Amino acid sequence: MSRFFVGITGASGHRFAQTLVRALVALKHEVHVCLTPAGSLVMEHELGLPCGENGDGLAALLEQWIGPGASELVICYDPRDVGGEPASGTAKIDASILVPCSMGTLARVAAGFSSNLVERAADVALKEGRTLMIMPRETPLSRLHLQNMLSLAEMGAVILPCMPGWYHKPESLQDLLDHAVGKVLDRLDVEHSLGARWAGLHSEPEEAGIRRAAEGEEAP
Repeated sequence: MSRFFVGITGASGHRFAQTLVRALVALKHEVHVCLTPAGSLVMEHELGLPCGENGDGLAALLEQWIGPGASELVICYDPRDVGGEPASGTAKIDASILVPCSMGTLARVAAGFSSNLVERAADVALKEGRTLMIMPRETPLSRLHLQNMLSLAEMGAVILPCMPGWYHKPESLQDLLDHAVGKVLDRLDVEHSLGARWAGLHSEPEEAGIRRAAEGEEAP
């Protein structure tokens, strides 16, 4: 079992965070979650989950957000708790993922300015040489946004935008979410069966082929 920190900010795209945490919990990994105040507003708007002004109500909604048994593996933090476990390198968090990552959070992390636990956990990952994954969800991107991403990439962070592909022939929104989160799990070196893998230009992803066969269609 590995230990991961997931910071959720005020950017749009909270289904990506939900899919990632669900996948990690299903694989029996421990997940430390922190929701910023702006993230709390967006979570209520996009997922219908009222988590309170500071995101401190998320713990009471874990099973609604992730599913049965989530409280056994998910630990929630108030973003103001800068003394929480993920704030120290001695906590041995294997990797930190900010998803979705707002441009404000991106800028503060790039500048080394930690105003809450999400930003401090990202700073800890950088200083300890551990995996920091940034999943921005913004468009279009300004030159400043790109400069901040480049700055973090040069520090060793992984920039993995919430940009799912289409070659796996998705048939639902969940297929797109699974594809993007599968890429996250690959970079975290976490074994999974989320989404379909590329098998070559003249082949189709395994799961798509199985689905087509079941539906009586011929592969292209």
